[in-house]
Amino acid sequence: QVQLVESGGGLVQAGGSLRLSCAGSGLTFSSYAMGWFRQAPGKEREFVAAISWSGSSTNYANSVKGRFTISRDNAKNTVSLQMNSLKPEDTAVYYCAANYLMLVPSKEGIDYWGKGTLVTVSS
Repeated sequence: QVQLVESGGGLVQAGGSLRLSCAGSGLTFSSYAMGWFRQAPGKEREFVAAISWSGSSTNYANSVKGRFTISRDNAKNTVSLQMNSLKPEDTAVYYCAANYLMLVPSKEGIDYWGKGTLVTVSS
């Protein structure tokens, strides 16, 4: 079965950095666009970043543009999210997502989700 397993979450001070990783298995990874979403307590799950199946195209939420970078390694079936200049408002559970061929900035219709990893940014 398909599994997406996130890692790299934790506690960091404001202004710090974290790198999240997601390892995929059970799917033809290079055929899937990959993305990251996040959900803060009491809020809806929201789009953070996406990368095309080839890695040639990326898309970011305005709130993270210039601070976060998404990348992928199809040889290792992994996608990563480098998060710099973290802010307390970035505190959330971060979810890895996979969608066949393309991924639009919406939580609706995603093919596969990971279970999430918690990122806490202290002020």
